[in-house]
Amino acid sequence: MSTEIKKAENNNEQLHSKLVRHSIKDWRVEERPREKLAAHGPASLTDAELLAVMFGTGRQGQDVLEWSRSVLKLSGGLAGLFALPQEQLLELPGVGLARCMQVQAILELTRRYLATPLRDGSGFTRPDMVKDYLAAQLRHQPREVFALLLLDSQHRLLHYCELFYGTINAAPVYPREIIKLVMRHNAAAVILAHNHPSGVAEPSQADQRVTTRIQEALTTIDVALLDHFVIGAGETVSFAERGWL
Repeated sequence: MSTEIKKAENNNEQLHSKLVRHSIKDWRVEERPREKLAAHGPASLTDAELLAVMFGTGRQGQDVLEWSRSVLKLSGGLAGLFALPQEQLLELPGVGLARCMQVQAILELTRRYLATPLRDGSGFTRPDMVKDYLAAQLRHQPREVFALLLLDSQHRLLHYCELFYGTINAAPVYPREIIKLVMRHNAAAVILAHNHPSGVAEPSQADQRVTTRIQEALTTIDVALLDHFVIGAGETVSFAERGWL
């Protein structure tokens, strides 16, 4: 009797697996992620549908869209997914090394895309583009990171550098190290940036004091400090827009 039950259970599992594998094909054409993308463009897709297009297949027991939704739920949404380090990505059910590398590649392509107009100088006429670039670099960091954008005299990006690292709520900042880096790259202007792992972008008094110290140090070598951005979970604060620089 137990053998018959086991056989029946195996048959049910195979049937379920077969149904799952073909379930998206059974949907109406306009509801399938790829067809929806082709017909209406990427903006018409949900986050889960975009992931489904990228991943292509689901996992045993889940079609690709159902699985993509579960990945987003477990990681805390799209921002959470892209913020996960490799070891945590690999812990998500169904995410092997290949899919982990897909996520990492998409994030790196985004960073490079956002950097392109900054390197030719056109991006610095649009503050939101600078914010997006810095957010892509820093928002996912689990600890506080202090970074610099080094610019030439035409305000083109020469170099992005993450210079100081700290605990979850602090990073030591040394103006002399910034001066060394500026001189090494012969930069004419600097933009500062750091993240707040707490998610709150509001600059602290310590942030303002450090910014003043760095500005004074840069003045001695005739280099302009254009801005200091503080990256939070969903907001980026600009010192220049606040009138602090």
